[in-house]
Amino acid sequence: MASKKHSSVAVIILNWNGYAHTRSCLLSLEKISYPDYGVFVVDNGSHDGSGLRLQEEFPEVHFIFNHKNLGFTGGNLAGLDQAVKIGYEYFLLLNNDTSVEVDFLYKLMDCLIKDSKTGLVQPLILFQDSPDIIWSAGGSYSKFLGISKTLGDRATLREFPLNRTHLDWATGCCVLFSKKVLDATGGFANSFFAYFEDVDWSLRIRKAGYNILLAKQSIIYHEGSASSKQESEEGTLSPTVFYLHSRNQLFQLRRHHKGLQAILSWPYHLLKYLAWMSYFCLRGRFTKMKAVARGIRDGMFLDHRSREPLCP
Repeated sequence: MASKKHSSVAVIILNWNGYAHTRSCLLSLEKISYPDYGVFVVDNGSHDGSGLRLQEEFPEVHFIFNHKNLGFTGGNLAGLDQAVKIGYEYFLLLNNDTSVEVDFLYKLMDCLIKDSKTGLVQPLILFQDSPDIIWSAGGSYSKFLGISKTLGDRATLREFPLNRTHLDWATGCCVLFSKKVLDATGGFANSFFAYFEDVDWSLRIRKAGYNILLAKQSIIYHEGSASSKQESEEGTLSPTVFYLHSRNQLFQLRRHHKGLQAILSWPYHLLKYLAWMSYFCLRGRFTKMKAVARGIRDGMFLDHRSREPLCP
């Protein structure tokens, strides 16, 4: 694994009590063909010693230790800040529960530098346990209702045509960009902590005049089961996830929806969250019901432009 002081690409990975995932991701990166990159692992306040274990095992990797969990936004911003200080010009954010194809970074870079108006590039992301099934081929966004959807979500490669390369948003699971775009748009909004931060940043990047592309020849794999969606919807997601989802969706509406867009989008999402609350009440999941209610309140009234991560 190359780790020159001025490598072309800084790869930033978050670790939070995730030794096995992060170790597997780092071992995958050691095999890539791209010659000029450095890796930054941001330990986001882990309390299981995983950051220190990984530091001993991967001495060539840059490690940053946050004193507490700063969320997906704060953790990645800490890594970016360190990489910028060292002198990197290109940055790749990569989830720790992924593995990568040998040539994935070459193909991402080829796509990014081909056109100066390209702001973000994401690879085609497949399920690790079912590599014929798509985890993400990018995202679409309804500017009137404020609905963000993952393209190709759990579709097979055979049934989903990969003919859309211009995206409305790119997933923060794996995304490549330049310092020029980072300087122009500021990166993730730290107030989001986690969820919707990638959609928000993508919308700001597009408003700044840049394009967001899918590099479909660049492939990585995301851990998790392609058949587990229904189980998650029925009860394994935590109240914190529902809080952040409702709060940050409303943050997004406040930041990007004005006039007619606001008139259409706000009733849609408020009714949706009221339906969630009714469902949780009927199922006796009162903690989740209260989490959504708190998310609605905070999404409407907290400072969505806070420079500090608004922890749940």
